Amino acid sequence: MSSPRETFLRLVNGVCDGPYEDLADLYAEQTHVTHPFHPLNPPALLSRSELHEHFTASPPVARTLDRKPVDVMIHETADPEVIVAEFAYQGRVIETGEAFTVPCVFVMRIRDGLIIESRDYIDHVSSSRAWGQLDSLLAALCPQESTTIEGAAQRER
Repeated sequence: MSSPRETFLRLVNGVCDGPYEDLADLYAEQTHVTHPFHPLNPPALLSRSELHEHFTASPPVARTLDRKPVDVMIHETADPEVIVAEFAYQGRVIETGEAFTVPCVFVMRIRDGLIIESRDYIDHVSSSRAWGQLDSLLAALCPQESTTIEGAAQRER
């Protein structure tokens, strides 16, 4: 059985290196995963099968990210099941060479080596930029306006 620290490290390294098909196995059959800072407020992921779909879905844009977790700090709490992990995904977009850093904080409850609850605080703007999806995010947030980066720059002039 993995410790909470080991389970977290398997997760973030697996997000970077795969295999993505195995990531859902780090979660309990019934779980509760939220992204509280996601600007589009997606619903919680509540099962291992939903997480499997989440991890194995194709990205909306054909981009390849070469990334790794950096600056990892894992804080243990008074509750032995709960950890707070600070880190960033850092890397480059293979197709463009663009560097990126996506800061994250995960608050996780891990029981018997399985994640039963996680609140994943991710910089979704930086993540959207790395994936080439910033214009899509802006369009979803402001559907009535011209929301491309270029359009926003023109409005500021």
